[in-house]
Amino acid sequence: MDTTSRLLMLLDVVELGSFTSAAQSRNIDRSVISKQISRLEDDLGVRLLNRTTRSFSLTAAGAEMIKKSRELRELLGQTVRLAENYHQEPRGVLKITSPTIIAKRYLQPVINDFQKRFPQVEVELRLDDRVMDIVAEGFDLAFRIGEPKDSTLIARKLARNRMIILASPEFIQTYGMPKTIDELALLPAASYTSNSLRVTSISTIDQHGDRREKTIKSIFRANDAEVLLLKALSGTAFVVVPALTLGNEVADGQLVPLLTDIQLSDYSAMYAIYPHRDLPVRTRLFFDAVREYIGKTTPIWESNIPNFEHLYQG
Repeated sequence: MDTTSRLLMLLDVVELGSFTSAAQSRNIDRSVISKQISRLEDDLGVRLLNRTTRSFSLTAAGAEMIKKSRELRELLGQTVRLAENYHQEPRGVLKITSPTIIAKRYLQPVINDFQKRFPQVEVELRLDDRVMDIVAEGFDLAFRIGEPKDSTLIARKLARNRMIILASPEFIQTYGMPKTIDELALLPAASYTSNSLRVTSISTIDQHGDRREKTIKSIFRANDAEVLLLKALSGTAFVVVPALTLGNEVADGQLVPLLTDIQLSDYSAMYAIYPHRDLPVRTRLFFDAVREYIGKTTPIWESNIPNFEHLYQG
């Protein structure tokens, strides 16, 4: 193993937080990592890490080496991407991360078609709703709701993320059709809850353009949009969900939009996120395929909801 490889291994250890995590990410034994870092220190003639039995910290020299290692990784990545762009046909591994609902409804059909067109491209799809470091974990492309806070990443907006209030015909038969948001707030609701987000209200825009929050009576909470839709389909609760979570439930009459004359706030937007502007050809072509499938003006999920362009506009 040469110095470059050992520097990148050191970078893995620091970014992933431990020798064990770095070893797992590379599918090698922890002792190999430790041995190679020690060899790097011997070759450079300087200590890079202060180690204890349970943790480590960077020395001043180690901190400088990490800066240079990141520059090295970026340079190597640019070199590989440049070479890949000269291939007549895309090839290699395309590593993608996405929330489950987006992956199932919108990415999987694109992946299937993409690999028929480009059989030399392998796809690794990670379904994960948590925000992760896509650079440290080696992802080429991430799909997320909301623009990233990391200003070093490139974010491309794909579509608005409009909300919709839904209930089943059975729910309406049991509780009646609410005429105001105050009436709706008294009815049983299902809402989204995760470690980082807890939805407790409906966000609306009043006639003056001000944002208002109305607390809902949540009797069921889950961190999966499909589970919330199943709860609504059961007739025991209404839901407020992004339109992108829907298939044909509204068009088929299984779920009915409620209070369509109010104006709902968007919940951010759907973004494609990637670490570099100079995308490998396989990544660029896949991004273009996703954008084409979703739709450049009206997203596919809004087209599946009858008359949606006129709903919840106030």
